[in-house]
Amino acid sequence: MLSATKIMNKKISITLEEEVLDFVDRLGTNRSSSINEILSREKKRVFKQELEAAYKEQDSDLEFQSEIEIWDATVGDGLNA
Repeated sequence: MLSATKIMNKKISITLEEEVLDFVDRLGTNRSSSINEILSREKKRVFKQELEAAYKEQDSDLEFQSEIEIWDATVGDGLNA
């Protein structure tokens, strides 16, 4: 049985520059939805950036790479889960 993740919404007050608010208003009639969508995209972008940096760090970690080689050698040892 799959359970739906309940999304919690919080009501806040923010102050926007007039030009920014005009931009938000041009995106649609629901300001909250528009702002939420923009921030969600930014959150994903930052996450991808952080993930890429972590992969690069992991790739340059020689000790970690050595450990991975050991585990890779054991993957094909014939054991079934």
